[in-house]
Amino acid sequence: MQPNYIIIVGCDAVNILPKTERVVIPVEKLVKYALNPMKDPNKARSFGLALGYDLFNADKLIDNIRVNLEKFPAKEKGDKGYGMLYEVVLTLTGENGKTANVLTAWIDDIYKNEMRLVTIHID
Repeated sequence: MQPNYIIIVGCDAVNILPKTERVVIPVEKLVKYALNPMKDPNKARSFGLALGYDLFNADKLIDNIRVNLEKFPAKEKGDKGYGMLYEVVLTLTGENGKTANVLTAWIDDIYKNEMRLVTIHID
């Protein structure tokens, strides 16, 4: 098992998500689910109101996550046989200039050998 990376911020040690330099954020996870008002109207509305993201600027949300992922601590949530699960709550400033907490869940998939986003929502 690969150890978590640790960043020292002032006097605090922060565990960050392993493999952040090559995380997989499937655009389908956003356009087919999280930002899609036909699939999950409440989640899509939340992203729109809180951060100004929708189906047409999902790529900007992906970029925002990538840029900020190493700035927030990752919590291990256990392994159910497919790889370690992690939770990272990011504080993001969106396209509308507003700031909100975004809960992301990740799996270090042992079969695909990748750290992949599995869920996302406004926290």
